[in-house]
Amino acid sequence: MAGAATVLLTPLGILGAWWLAYGRPFRGKLLVETLLTLPLVLPPTVVGFYLLLMFGRGTAWGRWLNDVAGIRLLFTWQGAAVAAAVMALPLFIRTATAAFAAIDRELLEVGQTLGARNLTLLIAVIIPLSYRGLIAGLVLAFARALGEFGATLMVAGSIPGRTQTLPLALYAAVQAGRDQEAMHYTLLLSFVAFVLLGGVGAYQGQVARRRGET
Repeated sequence: MAGAATVLLTPLGILGAWWLAYGRPFRGKLLVETLLTLPLVLPPTVVGFYLLLMFGRGTAWGRWLNDVAGIRLLFTWQGAAVAAAVMALPLFIRTATAAFAAIDRELLEVGQTLGARNLTLLIAVIIPLSYRGLIAGLVLAFARALGEFGATLMVAGSIPGRTQTLPLALYAAVQAGRDQEAMHYTLLLSFVAFVLLGGVGAYQGQVARRRGET
């Protein structure tokens, strides 16, 4: 689920970060930026409830999505992946935006004078020059998706073998008094998070040392 969420948010996050870093100002841009960042501060259950309204049959859009388009995401692992992607997307966008903004704008201006379009600059210049930041953002987004609890519970439930993620299994084990099983889940999640964050920190430190040497 966390892997699918990361794959799902990557193109959306790159386009969103590119727009935030280089998009032209317009009325309402601050509102859009706030909406993109909102899942970082909202309780996950609130985001999950919004997704319930979007994917359920309680709204006209939800009925069209389920009955006409045939897309049914509630109580499926795909729905859990979408919920985790929504929660992890702002974290990736913020990291990628910072990486994009650090690129020397003169390089982009040179490309524009040579006739390169914005999409070409994004693929051929911006992404290659900021891949370190993108990798860090993807790792952090994966870790955030892996630990997602509230939104996935609201959208997909906790069906063992189908939609029950590690955090949901941990909660179920605690509720059932299976302390040893809960400890195993806790240690596994802690170990994965520690390795991912430690790897990102070590990689960024190595990059900083290389820059200092040059």
